[in-house]
Amino acid sequence: MFAKHVIYKHDSYNMLTVEVQGKTLVVREISEQWGEECHKFLSRAEMMDWAERHFRAEDFPRGEDQLRETLAALRDI
Repeated sequence: MFAKHVIYKHDSYNMLTVEVQGKTLVVREISEQWGEECHKFLSRAEMMDWAERHFRAEDFPRGEDQLRETLAALRDI
């Protein structure tokens, strides 16, 4: 069984989850605009590097605060 973490869920169409599958981290990003995107990482450092480059404060309803919360939740996995 895989551990699944919900990083954020704004509604049924905008969410980010992470599944820990052994040593692999599977990030599923679901958005109204782009549909579902799946990203696989072999380390937390690789996932965090992607997240820090991928997300911007403008991507979130609450801006910079929510960006910090999202990155902190990813770090805690």
